[in-house]
Amino acid sequence: MKGLHLTADLYQCRCEAAWLTDAQKLGAWVAAAVEATGLQVVNRLFHTFPGTDKGPGGVTATVLLAESHVCLHTWPEQKAVTCDVYVCNFGGDHTVKARNLMLALVERFQPEWTEQRSLDRGEED
Repeated sequence: MKGLHLTADLYQCRCEAAWLTDAQKLGAWVAAAVEATGLQVVNRLFHTFPGTDKGPGGVTATVLLAESHVCLHTWPEQKAVTCDVYVCNFGGDHTVKARNLMLALVERFQPEWTEQRSLDRGEED
């Protein structure tokens, strides 16, 4: 079960507002970004939450990978996004692909600042 788990909290995103509110637009882009890094999409689920008195609803975009998963949650009223990229390294090392995908996700949202973490999962061989 050796793998790599990357997380990023993105603050004050300067991207176009639709990237934070349009589940289909965001989801299609995430799936394309996954494939561009060489990871394999096996399923996807995108959901837009209803708006509130604080503004439009956010989005959850989840892409299941042959290698594990990618999940994003947006908070348009805060211009914030959380990103989660997890890859199993069973049968091959997907570390570079995961890092490239996270870089693409962060660049898409253009945050003023981020908090990123990296966790090596599982035991060494």
